[in-house]
Order: sequence, then C-alpha cells, then structure tokens
Amino acid sequence: MPQPRQLAEIPSMTATVPRQLVHRAAVAETLLTGWHRIADDRFSVSAQWPRAHGLHVSPDWSAYDPLLVVETVRQSGALISHTEYEVPLGDHFVLREFDVATFPRQLAVGAVPAELTVEVAFVDIQYRGRRPVGAVYTAEVLRDGERVATARRVAFTCTSEPVYRRLRGGRTAATVTPLPLPPALPAATVGRALPADVVLAPAGRPNLWRLRIDTAHPVFFDHPLDHVPGMLLLEATRQAVQAHTGGTRSPVSFHIAFHRYAELDELAWIEATDGSGGDVQVVGRQGDSTVFVCTVGTEAR
Repeated sequence: MPQPRQLAEIPSMTATVPRQLVHRAAVAETLLTGWHRIADDRFSVSAQWPRAHGLHVSPDWSAYDPLLVVETVRQSGALISHTEYEVPLGDHFVLREFDVATFPRQLAVGAVPAELTVEVAFVDIQYRGRRPVGAVYTAEVLRDGERVATARRVAFTCTSEPVYRRLRGGRTAATVTPLPLPPALPAATVGRALPADVVLAPAGRPNLWRLRIDTAHPVFFDHPLDHVPGMLLLEATRQAVQAHTGGTRSPVSFHIAFHRYAELDELAWIEATDGSGGDVQVVGRQGDSTVFVCTVGTEAR
C-alpha cells in the first residue's frame, strides 16, 4: 500500500481516501477524495457529498445538513494529521472544541454530487517530544468557488492506544454495556424522517430530554466505541434546537466545547434554553458533570 504522503499524488475526485485516515469503517461514510500541501501548515482537501444520505441530506433530497459540513471538516483534520504531521493511525482523537458557521444557500443539493474544497490551516500544534499530541486548525469550505462554511476553530488532542486505555480505566466497547433505549420523541418533532435517527427521548419537563444512545446506528457508530461520539452529541444538539423552537428555526452555526467523555452506560440529559439574537444554548450533562456546552446560531425557516 502506498505511504500516506504518496497518496496525495493520486488525482482527486476519482475515489475516496483510505477510510482509516478519516477514522471511518465504511467507505460510504468517507467524504474526502484527496489533498495536497499549498504552504507551510496550509492544505487543500477535496471532498464529495452524495445527493442522498440517510442522515445528512433532507428527506426530500433538497438540502445538505449543516452537520455534513462538520463531519467533512472533522475528517479533513484527521486526514492531514495522519498524512502531513505523522500522527500514528492507531492514535485516538478527542474533540475539544468546534466552532463552525454555515451558509445555507450553498447547501442545496444539485443535479450531481457536490464537489468541495476544504482549505485547512493548522495554527497550533502541540508536541510531547517529537510526537504530536494535539492541534488547532481552521477551515474554509468552498463549493464552485463560493463559501459554504467557515470553521473558525477546531481543537483536538490525540493519544496513543496505551495512554488512551489508561485514561479510560479499562473501559472498552466490549466491556461497557449501553443503557436500554428509551422511547423516542416523534421523528417530525426533531426534523428527522426515521424514528431510528432520533437521539432524544422525553424527560418529563419542557426543553429537557434524555439522550438516546443506539450503538447499532450505522452512522453514529460506524465502528464500535467505548463512549458517545461527538457527532452524536452534535446531532442531539441539532435535534434539541428543532424541538425547542417547534421547528420554526434552523441551526446554521455551532460553537461546542467538550468537557469530558460521554459514557454509554450513564444517563445523559440534553437541555436547551434561549440565548441572544436567536441563538439557542444547549448543554449536555451526566450526573453532576457537564459533558458539553454548545451555542447554536439559528435562522427562521
């Protein structure tokens, strides 16, 4: 198999990059098609979005979901970390912060799959010795030269498998038993077509929901995990905004800070409150701990 740097010489828009480089098990969930370096710590990544997707395209196939932008930017950071900064493939990545704004007019589904360019700039890289252990990057997502989204800050850490296992205290996907699934909210309430995609359950009072964690979901759990993935928490945030606003407002930006792992075998709660200027504040908690805080920018439907 070619080395990661050699793979950059393969023409883009012909096939996806190796799925392992973006931490996906399914080729169908691999969005990136190539990359190259354009300057020190600056890179151009190519991506393609399908015209239909069970989660990230609207049921009528008219619009891409803003979380598809998030997943594309996330994959871009993983790809560049492995190929250009030599982060080992076995390392575990943990998102710390994600600040992204989308431009909905550029999220329409067209007559062919959308082809994107993601301009990535790594603005801070942390090392322990010669080993990268974390980074901060920004990204501009372009479609036909028009800006689709701006990721103003993405921060993550990466740890080796032995260190990760010590941090997790022996918890693995095989040893952790997820809680039984509670009944879901109606799919239409959270802007979803399929009940299986609903990640919120009633909690007995307004604007508070229990998180539904279905480890069999083929997108959120593309491969076995010992914790709740960040993309599922962002989907819970998106659904909370839909339920909180009665579907009258759509999320267009997310600024989320992750404070701890969300565990599969502990009750998790999602709460939404009004912010300023149409923003919605969404907080995830387990026990007495805050898992994440997200400010969601919205616009009227």
